[in-house]
Amino acid sequence: MKIRIGILGYGNLGRGIECAIKQNDDMELAGVFTRRDPSTVKIMTDGVKVYSVDEAVKMKDEIDVMILCGGSATDLPKQTPEYVKYFNVIDSFDTHAKIPEHFENVNNSAKESGKIGIISVGWDPGMFSLNRLYANAILPDGKDYTFWGKGVSQGHSDAIRRVEGVKNAKQYTVPVENALKAVRSGENPELSTREKHTRECYVVAEEGADKARIEQEIKSMPNYFADYDTTVNFITEEELNKNHSGIPHGGFVIRCGKTGQNGENNHIIEYSLKLDSNPEFTSSVLIAYARAAYRLNKEGNSGCKTVFDIAPAYLCRQSGEELRKNLL
Repeated sequence: MKIRIGILGYGNLGRGIECAIKQNDDMELAGVFTRRDPSTVKIMTDGVKVYSVDEAVKMKDEIDVMILCGGSATDLPKQTPEYVKYFNVIDSFDTHAKIPEHFENVNNSAKESGKIGIISVGWDPGMFSLNRLYANAILPDGKDYTFWGKGVSQGHSDAIRRVEGVKNAKQYTVPVENALKAVRSGENPELSTREKHTRECYVVAEEGADKARIEQEIKSMPNYFADYDTTVNFITEEELNKNHSGIPHGGFVIRCGKTGQNGENNHIIEYSLKLDSNPEFTSSVLIAYARAAYRLNKEGNSGCKTVFDIAPAYLCRQSGEELRKNLL
């Protein structure tokens, strides 16, 4: 019997989930749930219905895992603790500072309902988190470095689009090459926010807009650009569509550590990602953890989990015997 997946929210992430299901033959799409008018949402899978979110709870016996594709700012803090009352759920909550609070809220609901909720699944938090944990466990005397990019930051792009006079925009987070080089060489540098990343902005201005004001407003924006060396490039809508239509991303997790009687030997662990599509890769991670949630719940487990709590074998379609033979 296939694992029946529900998708709640049908944006870039929801579409990525739908594609990922097709690559996993032990899963099937059971339904898509939207806050929009369902008749206006066209999906890629024949024979599967689009429902209003209001109908989700009625289908709790027809869905094994509900994947929540809302945003971390306002959607997931409410949705995950609510929907885990009825379904095993997965989310990609990525506000790092609020993960402990989110965990407690989801755990309370999941323990009560007997369901599994796996939160903060993706690549950071998610795959990068796992690699930081493994590296810290192996090299306790060491230092962590995380670099993001080169890639599109959807949150920062959105912040630029909210500036008066901006018609459209894309923002790229770019690691500083010299900083990356120093870390990889084992120098263990102390790096400020500004020294680790730059921000490149490609902006389409409204006709007649004050470009100097727009540039100044972007560069001085607190929490987004003020702490970084930021470049603002004004381009046409045609250039934006031609050269900046994708959503690539990626990055590096590096730990430099020492071993030996007097710390005389240096070691560097590095994990990197180069992603053509940030949402599609994130979706592929979510789908693997959906399998784990289903299996864990079938075994009688409940409560909130993170990627730290899930044994790798639970993510894979293959049996333990196959994994030991082919991957170990």
